[in-house]
Amino acid sequence: MKHLAGLALLICLPLSAQAQEEEERGLSLMERGAQMFMEGIMKEMAPAIDGLEDLADQMGPALRSFAKEMGPKLGEILDEVEDWSVYEAPEILPNGDIIIRRKPEPPLEEPEAPKEPAPQIDL
Repeated sequence: MKHLAGLALLICLPLSAQAQEEEERGLSLMERGAQMFMEGIMKEMAPAIDGLEDLADQMGPALRSFAKEMGPKLGEILDEVEDWSVYEAPEILPNGDIIIRRKPEPPLEEPEAPKEPAPQIDL
């Protein structure tokens, strides 16, 4: 019986040492799989990322101009408005004006009339 345990130990030690050496040399199988997965995603996303770069190149000058001209006034509006949740989304009118409407306030509920106390029963 002792010989079988010793034989099993001799067989397992080299396998264990080999696996440990492989992990020390490089990435584990899980890490390599994750790396391959991320590389695949990056290859798939490359055209979309290139498209975003082109869009940024086209819109960059217009956005810089907008920020330069409108930035100070928008800052004043942001300082003045305390709660943006009470306003609707901005709306562009046919004449080009942009308006931001205040949401309608919910109707005030009338206070309930006091209820008469329940009659007391003497026992």
